[in-house]
Amino acid sequence: MLRSLLFASVVIALMFAGWLLLPPATTFDAASPVPAEDNALATRGEYLAIAGNCASCHTAPGGEQMAGGLPFVTPFGTIHSTNITPDAETGIGNWSFADFANSMRHGVRPDGTQLYPVFPYTAFTRISDDDLAAIFAYLNSLPAIRQPTPANDLSFPFNIRALMKAWKALFFEYGVYEPDATQSDEWNRGAYLVQALAHCGECHTPRNALGAARAGSPMAGGEYLDRVPGGGHRPWFAPDLTSSDTGLALWPEGELAAYLKTGRNFFIETFGPMNEVIMNSTSRLGEDDIRAMTVYLKELSGSAQAVRAPVPERIMGRGRTIYNLHCGTCHLPTGEGDPDMAPKLNRGSLVVQAVNPASMINAILYSPEGPDLPPRWRERMDEFQYILDDEEVAAVASYIRNSWGNRAGLVTPDQVARQR
Repeated sequence: MLRSLLFASVVIALMFAGWLLLPPATTFDAASPVPAEDNALATRGEYLAIAGNCASCHTAPGGEQMAGGLPFVTPFGTIHSTNITPDAETGIGNWSFADFANSMRHGVRPDGTQLYPVFPYTAFTRISDDDLAAIFAYLNSLPAIRQPTPANDLSFPFNIRALMKAWKALFFEYGVYEPDATQSDEWNRGAYLVQALAHCGECHTPRNALGAARAGSPMAGGEYLDRVPGGGHRPWFAPDLTSSDTGLALWPEGELAAYLKTGRNFFIETFGPMNEVIMNSTSRLGEDDIRAMTVYLKELSGSAQAVRAPVPERIMGRGRTIYNLHCGTCHLPTGEGDPDMAPKLNRGSLVVQAVNPASMINAILYSPEGPDLPPRWRERMDEFQYILDDEEVAAVASYIRNSWGNRAGLVTPDQVARQR
């Protein structure tokens, strides 16, 4: 209890200090024109909304398109996505283009209420005026759905929206994407897609204690909470997308492009939270945009590598025994993976190589939940949450992460217990 109060006091102090530093808000002029009805503009806006993966966050399972209500579980509590259909009472039907632009660029509602950065305005601030106008036109072309947004459930002091002003002063960098004149048009298009519309860094960048992206570590991998098969939310780790030797340096450009377009490549098939990103967004982008994203991502400078804890021989031996008993038939003793049965586990898997083993542990415990595609392998992997205890999962994960060229470090029973 005392620790929680101390943390809250520190948070409030930091927020207040940031508030004092907050510069005057720069927002769209209220007189900004609302785009007239334009089918071509709305069609382009639909494509941009797909690039932004709007539907995955603003459409609840079994719910109406873009009507919101999807819960996001965070370390600070639960936040629900909002209704962005043109309903006048519960959606954005009464919003002007200036209102919409201010929410996307500044994280502010028309009444001045601060938005939480679970809505990624920290990335959308980089979207161009023309693209914002097209997205707005598309959203206004949708059927109006009357659906109020459920109340959020956030712990103190994070339930005080006004404190977001200070959070922005400390951590938010406003600004439309500016092309890099030293780079090609293709590289700049990829940077714009990755940084702004697709907001990849929102998951793939590490966060500090207040939920802000850590300066100096873009795309180096990040932890977040999301659903696991069977229900409940657990930590996941979005892998390093830089050119480090545990990140995208492991994949040729063609394999990265194939993964973004199809959800599959030589090394892996998408599973877990990435299913929606690929199926609802990147798989529906044009080949030129996939190529641009690939070019940009493959040129990101490698991230600093954390020191990996060595694995004692005793644990490697125990892990090898468990692997041979439960995993080797499909993944093969070499980790190469039978092409008809299971993916590769040797050098080339970003999930296996990740500094944080959360996603790999989830795959072992709950079985990878694959995309809505024809099955790639004959059978779905077993769930081992009821078969192996924490020490056994830690041992086999440690063995896999440090065999066949992998050098990912030790997994502990405490790390497994955290995923249960």
